[in-house]
Amino acid sequence: MKTLASVLACLSIAAGAWAQAVDDVPAEIRQQRDALAQERSRINQSHELQATACWQKFAVNDCLAAVRKSKRAQLDPIHQKELAINAQERAWRTRQRDERLQNKASEPGARSEQ
Repeated sequence: MKTLASVLACLSIAAGAWAQAVDDVPAEIRQQRDALAQERSRINQSHELQATACWQKFAVNDCLAAVRKSKRAQLDPIHQKELAINAQERAWRTRQRDERLQNKASEPGARSEQ
């Protein structure tokens, strides 16, 4: 139960920080992030139930270790996908920044180089 509470607390903090920049992110990236978040949530819920079931067994520690190992194995591909999405977003933000700078430099009121 403590694990679930700590996960929810971390997610709420991360969601607040992430929500500030959500408006200017392309819809495709936002959809990919939402899909990964749903998948991560599904995996976390499933493993929370499995961990709860472990307490009914004699070998609790072995069962919990197996659940953690399984959870990590399922979350690793999601983490890799998140890293790829982060790289896409960084590239998109870089292009946006470069376009703004280029537009700013081409404005008629832009300062000429001396």
